[in-house]
Amino acid sequence: MDLPIVVGVDGSESSLRAVDWAADEAALRGAPLRLVYASLWERYEGAALAQGLGEPSEQVMVEDIVRTAARRAHLRRTGLGITTAVLPEEPEYALVREGHEAAALVLGSRGRSGLAEMLLGSVSLAVAARASCPVIVLRGSQVTHDNQVRAGKHGRVVVGVGEKATDSAALRFAVQEAKLRDATLDAVRAWRCPAYESTDHPLLAGEPARLHERNAAEILEQALKGAPEDVDLRRRTIEGPARRVLPDASREAELLVVGARRNPGHLGLQLGRVAHAVLHHATCPVAVVPELV
Repeated sequence: MDLPIVVGVDGSESSLRAVDWAADEAALRGAPLRLVYASLWERYEGAALAQGLGEPSEQVMVEDIVRTAARRAHLRRTGLGITTAVLPEEPEYALVREGHEAAALVLGSRGRSGLAEMLLGSVSLAVAARASCPVIVLRGSQVTHDNQVRAGKHGRVVVGVGEKATDSAALRFAVQEAKLRDATLDAVRAWRCPAYESTDHPLLAGEPARLHERNAAEILEQALKGAPEDVDLRRRTIEGPARRVLPDASREAELLVVGARRNPGHLGLQLGRVAHAVLHHATCPVAVVPELV
């Protein structure tokens, strides 16, 4: 059985846009879609208390949110297999667990408690830092006037290539996404010339930079050695820190893919500075792909 695309819903506009994106992704893959609402509302509100106050129970609201999300996904992609789940748990823990049996998790950039659209919600950040499957967080403004996610218009997937890029899960995921979309794959390797190697002498100027750029090109070539020939692949070495280079590259992409190293023995957040930066500053959806060390 194909693993589903799992999307977290909470009734916010951000999560409804995530439903659109997840429905499109599931249709591209020929995979089922699973809608998950997770909250600890049962711990704080009993049905009897809600009725006593003459107010609708949170349960009623939750069921309406899930039904609305399912109807939205069905209207967007008729024929898609859709399942739903309402879980009385902390959303970050529930979604991470759902990710154990998912092809990918799709999340909005913020939930109902978000302060501003530009800020990344704590749930999205926590799930991206812990999940065992790729986590796709919707960033940017790919939204029409009726709050629908529009189809990608750039025809480009960008993947950041790290220092240890051999057998990269992020690169494999990016190749798959580019093929699904019939898009160009931009493999980007950022490089920097350390300050202590620079010189103002006119005869030596540029030598350290050329050395580091050449090294970046070699790392990129090694990483792409096994790339399939049927992918339209573009190699790019760009000077600057990756946490600035990749968000800049996202302006002309419909998906930005980065890896996040995972140590199975470590229980805390495992995201890395680059992934953290692009999740906050990218202008297109970001896929964080776990890389086991």
